[in-house]
Amino acid sequence: MGRIKTKQVKAITQDLQQKFGGEFKDTFEENKVLVSSKLSGPSKKLRNIIAGYVTRLKKTER
Repeated sequence: MGRIKTKQVKAITQDLQQKFGGEFKDTFEENKVLVSSKLSGPSKKLRNIIAGYVTRLKKTER
């Protein structure tokens, strides 16, 4: 069992994928840099959760 993602994380991730979907990759490190540049002011923990969720979605999409 994995961690449950909150509505906030899912909403932010969906927003980012609609706007910048083609820029995200299959690696966490690259997505972490992209998320921190696209969002202003998320905490480190929130940034990492969002980047991990985007990475997971990209891997399952492939």
